[in-house]
Amino acid sequence: MTSTQTEAPTQPPTVPRTYEVRTYGCQMNVHDSERLTGLLEDAGYAAAPSGEQADVVVFNTCAVRENADNRLYGNLGHLAPVKAATPGMQIAVGGCLAQKDRETITRKAPWVDVVFGTHNIGSLPVLLERARVQEEAQVEILESLEVFPSTLPTKRESAYAAWVSISVGCNNTCTFCIVPSLRGTEKDRRPGEILAEIEALVADGVSEVTLLGQNVNAYGVEFGDRQAFSKLLRACGDIEGLERVRFTSPHPAEFTDDVIEAMAQTPNVMPSLHMPLQSGSDKVLRAMRRSYRQSRYLGIIERVRAAMPEAAITTDIIVGFPGETDEDFEATLDVVRAARFSGAFTFQYSKRPGTPAATLEDQVPRAVVQERYERLVAEVNEIAWQENRALEGRRMDLLVAEGEGRKDAATHRLSGRAPDNRLVHFNPEGADGVRPGDVVTVEVTYGAPHHLVADGAVLSVRRTRSGDTWERRQGGAAPEAGGVSLGMPVIGVPSPLPEAPACR
Repeated sequence: MTSTQTEAPTQPPTVPRTYEVRTYGCQMNVHDSERLTGLLEDAGYAAAPSGEQADVVVFNTCAVRENADNRLYGNLGHLAPVKAATPGMQIAVGGCLAQKDRETITRKAPWVDVVFGTHNIGSLPVLLERARVQEEAQVEILESLEVFPSTLPTKRESAYAAWVSISVGCNNTCTFCIVPSLRGTEKDRRPGEILAEIEALVADGVSEVTLLGQNVNAYGVEFGDRQAFSKLLRACGDIEGLERVRFTSPHPAEFTDDVIEAMAQTPNVMPSLHMPLQSGSDKVLRAMRRSYRQSRYLGIIERVRAAMPEAAITTDIIVGFPGETDEDFEATLDVVRAARFSGAFTFQYSKRPGTPAATLEDQVPRAVVQERYERLVAEVNEIAWQENRALEGRRMDLLVAEGEGRKDAATHRLSGRAPDNRLVHFNPEGADGVRPGDVVTVEVTYGAPHHLVADGAVLSVRRTRSGDTWERRQGGAAPEAGGVSLGMPVIGVPSPLPEAPACR
């Protein structure tokens, strides 16, 4: 360097703003949060380290449960003094509750910077920047989905499992559910786009996908193919490397025999089925505008079991719907006993403003609802326990999971999912070096009400591409944030335990 040359000043590295996304609600909300994190990272934000306050906190909300509003405003209240003491911090609220309440959120919590709806989650980075520059809250709610959100960047946390949306919205008019009015009417993706996304996911190391829709088996209504869903299941069977296919959640009124046949005849479609019941009383089902009756529902269960004897069937049940009598409730218990569910998501009816059921007479007293609820839970748990005890001694192939066994550290066990989606905690003896995404064979030694235990040594281990992908990520490779160009968002580990059910 000559004496006349000067060295350019070194610019300090730019520290990215950090974010945290808090998700409440059903699979759709979790699904959308994967897109929100992808959008934020694509815009230059970074996930906040554990235990540190994020620069941007995003609430992705649910509007199904009665306490959804209170929960949101309580959390916003806790953040108000934090934001006041943190220059530049921003808070955004999206999801179903934002779609419903709109400006109410900024009126009750004026420290919120951005409110966005279910149809425009792609606007979040722009709205955050606009709120920062203009120094005022930005509220943007679209009334309908203008473009299927298939090109948004997505951050997928899991190396081995993914959601794949095949439709959004719902055409049903269940009187207890507000979701269709917030998510809009059903919009279907083209089969080629769905299969292209799945193939790309498999190429990225995924071995299990869960097809997702508000009413998943109504898929095809937009392009007039009543067997589109069963055809899609069969097409998934032709994707090399795709080991497990699941779906949630179907509607009994539109669950047809061609779907049962496709499930039974396609080897990688798993023998697990979530079939919402809601009530076993024909009278209550009619009041709910559920277009099926007890006999049809039990007929579906019977045909599924005939085609797939090993199938595990779970359900949703609402207790205390307006006008529900003791006789109506006993009819629900009758169905529970006949169907022998492996598990059930049980809910006490909660009045939601904006739904037809909210104005119905004969609201059931809270004490009666509570008593029925406790009886239902006891019945469901007893049957599930009996069903799980019947599996003792059975050998199962488990997809090793990450983060599903909350007590694994204390019990020195690992956890995995059986083909029927039952959670199994297993002794890792004989499985040295096994990774999430790998497959192990175990023998069940004990059936508990909500899980199985395999305390003997692992019988075999199959290392997989999914396990390889998981291992690479532990070496510092970040989860994909660019997403799949044709795809809806996917989440890390599809959970069988949603906080609240999607409309179905």
